Amino acid sequence: MSIYLSGGGEAPLLEFVADAARSSARRDAAVPRIALIYTGREYRKTRPDEIVDALTAAGECEPVVCEYDATHDAVLADLVDIDAVYVSGGDAREYLRVLQPIIGEIRRRVAEGTPYFGTSAGALIAADKALVAGHSIGGVPVSPPTISSNDSELEIAEGIGLVDITIDVHAAQWGTVSRLIAATEAGLVNGGVAIDENTALVVTDGGLTVVGSGSIWQVIPGEHGVNVATAAAS
Repeated sequence: MSIYLSGGGEAPLLEFVADAARSSARRDAAVPRIALIYTGREYRKTRPDEIVDALTAAGECEPVVCEYDATHDAVLADLVDIDAVYVSGGDAREYLRVLQPIIGEIRRRVAEGTPYFGTSAGALIAADKALVAGHSIGGVPVSPPTISSNDSELEIAEGIGLVDITIDVHAAQWGTVSRLIAATEAGLVNGGVAIDENTALVVTDGGLTVVGSGSIWQVIPGEHGVNVATAAAS
């Protein structure tokens, strides 16, 4: 099992593509095929072709662009002969909606060893409980509106369920650490991790590591509030 959760920005892809290559060996394929899951073209600055370029620069692979919109949801056939899954950023609620038909299959495949890379929204939705929108709790702002400018009240949804901790992203850059702290203190989630941009939390059978150039912010419920600790990328 290898799950890469990126806070956004320049995603560290080298080891992910290497893991994809190891995954492709199970079907005797010379080059790994990576499903590149993408929504919201009209709202995104980063285009699928830019992500394709980043993946292929990280190692030999065949990115398979799976672009979804309001009229095109994911289907199981999209994962045929796929050795790894990359989920891009955008509206987390939209990703959960379009992926609903294949969430169970993604969960099963990752448990069996298919690498998963989620960046920004793709990292948010990997959790059991996903912070998909909002920057207020009970009408009280708990973080800057940057991450969810069109919504006020915090919205939590059932995620893919690849990890049992809640994830937030763009931590230091967008000030989302306070959102995770407030959600934990309010008992809406049982703690979690906020990830800086250009940084990824890597979850494997061997444990957790942090890669990239930033830090992760660990938020843990405490007896008299919330405890926060940081871990820098190595």
